[in-house]
Amino acid sequence: MKTPFSLHQGISPIILGLPHTGTDVPAAIWDRLNDNGRILADTDWHIHELYEGLLDNATTVRATFHRYVIDANRDPAGVSLYPGQNTTGLVPETDFDGKPIWNEGQQPDEADIAYRVETFHAPYHAALAAEIERVKAIHGIAILYDCHSIRSHIPFLFEGKLPDFNIGTDMGRTCDPTIEKIAVDVTAAADGYDSILNGRFKGGWTTRHYGKPEAGVHAIQMELAQSTHLASEVPPFAYDAQKAERLRNHLKTILTRMENFALETQR
Repeated sequence: MKTPFSLHQGISPIILGLPHTGTDVPAAIWDRLNDNGRILADTDWHIHELYEGLLDNATTVRATFHRYVIDANRDPAGVSLYPGQNTTGLVPETDFDGKPIWNEGQQPDEADIAYRVETFHAPYHAALAAEIERVKAIHGIAILYDCHSIRSHIPFLFEGKLPDFNIGTDMGRTCDPTIEKIAVDVTAAADGYDSILNGRFKGGWTTRHYGKPEAGVHAIQMELAQSTHLASEVPPFAYDAQKAERLRNHLKTILTRMENFALETQR
């Protein structure tokens, strides 16, 4: 079995979390997925490629397992992120369209979920927590920037078209207001794009769990509409390098300004 995460250590105060780009599915789990589940449609396709090289010396922590194995951005206790709204859980039973992903009678039970928490979810978050502490020890501050993407049209989850940039800070609880403002200002000024703060996506469990501004740990989630960097939001989910390069310019500005803020606050 492959290691549940990959790690690149840097010395910047910025840490990039990548919980949903992994596509590894152990054979025993793969055999239980139905044909729809095996498409792995709800992957954050090419997000690690999109952010690669944008910020020198940034730390990256990337989950290598697929979210159908277990979702690294969900509460390990199984508490819903959005009570009363359609969403997917710790180990999803359906895809983002509400369609089953498991063969009949093969849905994970409590014991199976507990095994997946221990084997995949916990090691990823242990690595992420360790990097936050390491970076904070260097700078006195750490900013966790959680990288996500999703299809721009998913009627099961939200009405209409999703904005291009979806910034989540749990209504301002997870980071310093200046960090939030950097993301808002850069995306608002990005020509040809639209953005929203704490709209349908307010930050997942990762952002809410680690974001403790009073302790010098800040967290923010960026959920990108996949139409901003994919040639198509249906298989084969191909990367559009031209679209992506235009988008990367804005993402680089966000990360650079956040890094500068972190360094300046500790001088």
